[in-house]
Amino acid sequence: MAGLFEPATGVPGGAAVALDEVEISILRSLAVQLLELVGPGPGAEPAEGEERDPLAELMADGPTEPPSDPALARLFPDAYGGPGVERDEETAAAAAEFRRYTENELRARKREDGLAVVRALDSLTPAGDGGAVLTLAPEQARQWLGTLNDLRLAIGARLELATDEDGDELYALPDGDPRKPMAMAYLWLGALQESLVQTLMF
Repeated sequence: MAGLFEPATGVPGGAAVALDEVEISILRSLAVQLLELVGPGPGAEPAEGEERDPLAELMADGPTEPPSDPALARLFPDAYGGPGVERDEETAAAAAEFRRYTENELRARKREDGLAVVRALDSLTPAGDGGAVLTLAPEQARQWLGTLNDLRLAIGARLELATDEDGDELYALPDGDPRKPMAMAYLWLGALQESLVQTLMF
């Protein structure tokens, strides 16, 4: 197993990947940063002295405007129209209404997936050579796929990549370019994501 996902032995529909200590640390750090970016959203623990109200959380309206942060805007895009596309009032109103009723749930799911990734990484015990094998059940694999995709979207926004094809230019960045570490993370996450997709298609 060469650091990419493969079918998990003895776990039908599952996936496994060998990760060294550095890879575990980087993935965990990125997942935690993603959780901080997404924010607590609905379902977060109530403040001290407050009681949780599941019905109120279910009925709470979400925002109607897209986030101003480019990374969040990539994670929570408008349902109608797209970046740089002029919209008429009707389309804008439809996008706002759709966001109002869906963004809280989408935010909660992204947070749940990110937390699952962090917990899975925390459960690993690297062996003497510093590596460990992470084995994912089918549902965990789906959560990892979602988080890997979200991480690439967020990092791609920070790198100002408009399309996946723009990512090809990252291979040519010189070592002294300040974007190089982020670019390497973006490319590595892409390889992990692609190998997980291929694994789940078996």
